[in-house]
Amino acid sequence: MIDVYLLSGFLGSGKTSLLKNLISQLKEEGKKPAIFMNEFGSISIDSDTVGKEKDIPLKELLNGCICCTGSEKTEAQLQGLLEENDDIDVILIETTGAAHPVEALDAVYSPLFAERLQIKGIVTVADAKRWLERDKMSPQIRSLFMEQIRHAHILLANKADLLSESELATVSMELSNFNSTAPIIQTTNADISFSFIEKMLSDVPNPTRESIVSGQNLPLTSKLITFDKPVDKDEFEDWVRSLPDTVYRMKGYVPVKGIPNPYLFQYAYGMVNWLPEYVKMEPRLVIIGEGINQIEYVGL
Repeated sequence: MIDVYLLSGFLGSGKTSLLKNLISQLKEEGKKPAIFMNEFGSISIDSDTVGKEKDIPLKELLNGCICCTGSEKTEAQLQGLLEENDDIDVILIETTGAAHPVEALDAVYSPLFAERLQIKGIVTVADAKRWLERDKMSPQIRSLFMEQIRHAHILLANKADLLSESELATVSMELSNFNSTAPIIQTTNADISFSFIEKMLSDVPNPTRESIVSGQNLPLTSKLITFDKPVDKDEFEDWVRSLPDTVYRMKGYVPVKGIPNPYLFQYAYGMVNWLPEYVKMEPRLVIIGEGINQIEYVGL
């Protein structure tokens, strides 16, 4: 049977960083991982960055949730992944930050895969800084954020480098009180050993159905921004800082003046990150949040 690990966590928490770290470790161990990714909206950005590993089988589910409402599409994509690759050792599933992890697992528990896939558990990445200021989130979004943490089998208190020692101690204690069964690991850039995850989840019973707060019908929307000319980097960052707190995540490729290829740009909870790209990507940016329909970028 093929081991399956589900990577959960709110928008911008660091799931894709975790995914990339685990892929690298698995390849070093001589194992062949496969990836199933769920993007919020119709534009593939995270899978663009991970999909550069040409020898790693990847399937994605766009513009929908991997949870129960998208279970048929999920089954079809997983079926295709298994039929096209007969030497997979591990499947890593990265859910959209708007997905409830138990709903996502429920979609994978299909009779089609009963004798082929073995669900090992849920690794949830929690933005430690966002946890401290969770009361600023709208009630419905905060509920999902908390549910993702509550159902974790392993919990990463990520972005630990952004907090003081006392803040980090507070986060760890509060997370432990909220989810008393999951080991809590303080991480930076979601850096954790796969062998540790494997060991910790070796005795975890399969998650069962229970009453959950659904990730469906959230007031989240995505918006696509396109660029017809390069931007001034400092001016663009000033614009980003002017956006409302209800912008939870931004990701995409932003063309910058004087640079031949668009940068990979990521934003989460007030933090921006620019990474150079060595191939020319389509200049477009996805914004995810609440009440974002009126947001536009008008550069000089």
